[in-house]
Amino acid sequence: MKLAYRDGFRESSLADIAKAAHVPVGNVYYYYFKTKEELGEAVVQRRLEAIRAFSAEMSRLSSPKERLFAFLDSIQRNKEELARAGCPLGGLCADLHKEGGALAKKSAELYSEPMRWIEEQFRAAGHEKASGELAVHLFCAFQGMAAVAHGANDPDLIVSEVKRLKDWIGTL
Repeated sequence: MKLAYRDGFRESSLADIAKAAHVPVGNVYYYYFKTKEELGEAVVQRRLEAIRAFSAEMSRLSSPKERLFAFLDSIQRNKEELARAGCPLGGLCADLHKEGGALAKKSAELYSEPMRWIEEQFRAAGHEKASGELAVHLFCAFQGMAAVAHGANDPDLIVSEVKRLKDWIGTL
């Protein structure tokens, strides 16, 4: 996951992974991943597990508004990383969509899973009819701020946009 985030999925070879894991490259092929696609599936699965764990952790908070604010706070806590390297979900999805096939289709869950959770929060906050649209807006705002902060190498963009998004949620 770290290599795919840092260098991109396409650029991370099984040999690079073996080196980073301090195992012979033959072991990677023999014991873990026969193909680069299997490796991609494992990276997507690991990211999905992290998304689900984060969602479960956030779901323990008492209100949907508090959960949405905590989601935005987590983005702000990662502002330096986002500005330096971009969004790990966005980068991985972009790389895997370039690969095409089943892996590209599977990677779409990296967006649909968090958007589903965000939609649940808006629905629980009483925005039943607009919950899907609100979720898409918030998630797109997150992806956009991550892309712009990365392109500009400016973590302060994250801070100002998180504030705007919190203000927006507060007005709903």
